[in-house]
Amino acid sequence: MAGKIKQMIDTVINQRAKDNAMLVGVIKTKLLLKGIDPAKFTAQSEDDPVIIGKLEALIRELK
Repeated sequence: MAGKIKQMIDTVINQRAKDNAMLVGVIKTKLLLKGIDPAKFTAQSEDDPVIIGKLEALIRELK
């Protein structure tokens, strides 16, 4: 299913930032530090199981 990574990134950003533009930047930076470039993924991007695993770990960490 293409686009799952983009959907997961958007979910993390929306849940954590809650419409605060400054927090959006902080969260994107945190993703970059974890090895995930949010700008690289689109709705048509192929899903990489390694990246999905990193995002799932990040989601568990943020809860």
